[in-house]
Amino acid sequence: MMDGVRRMNSGRVAGLIAVLVTTLAVAACGGGGGYGGPPLPPIPEGIPPGPGTPLPPFDIDAPGRTAEQLRDWAEGQSKALGISVTALEAYGYAAAVMARSRPDCGIAWTTLAGIARVETKHGTHGGARVGPDGKVSPPIRGPVLDGSPGMEQVLDTEASAKEGHAVYARAMGPFQFIPETWQRWGVDANGDGVADPDNIDDAALTAARYLCARGGNLTTAEGWQQALWAYNKSDIYMQNVRTHAAAYSVGRRA
Repeated sequence: MMDGVRRMNSGRVAGLIAVLVTTLAVAACGGGGGYGGPPLPPIPEGIPPGPGTPLPPFDIDAPGRTAEQLRDWAEGQSKALGISVTALEAYGYAAAVMARSRPDCGIAWTTLAGIARVETKHGTHGGARVGPDGKVSPPIRGPVLDGSPGMEQVLDTEASAKEGHAVYARAMGPFQFIPETWQRWGVDANGDGVADPDNIDDAALTAARYLCARGGNLTTAEGWQQALWAYNKSDIYMQNVRTHAAAYSVGRRA
């Protein structure tokens, strides 16, 4: 009889373990929003990622940091997405500007958010922070692109001309622009008169302009792929951006 009791207890323990493992597996797969919380929606497949929460009407031409008008929109989803309010404002503003200046492009704020997540965790890589004015500090810099194993060789042409010798480039800011690319595409988006790669407003709008120029219609799979390959010609990179952007499109993080 004692042996039978041990078997019964072992079975109950095994059952409890099985339930616990199943619960953890469901949570890990996004099946629940936490203890007692609603289940998280699945991350959609396919490209392009969805457009996410629609932007409210606002005055794009207002003076100063116009993106601040999106504060309520950003605050309503910042926690669920794991993105700071200021960064979300920047992505939304950039998408709105492009919707007016390049309506044929159709770039969504979710794509910009996906890129920024993969590049620098929305401007927080290495302990950096995004200030209320959009400034990322300390500045985020990538490794020196000097052609060493695993690295491209990219010259910083402006710095090389000033120094009189080869100066290798480093990617800059929350969207990790190469200096030469920034010199061509960089734009002021927060009204301070300076195009700053370390400001998330400026960087997000610059990225949007570049992506639209390279991809054309980003509401199509072909256009979206072309834009992402122009930004970073890597299938793994594109898939990572897609996953994060698609998660943001349904109100969750990946």
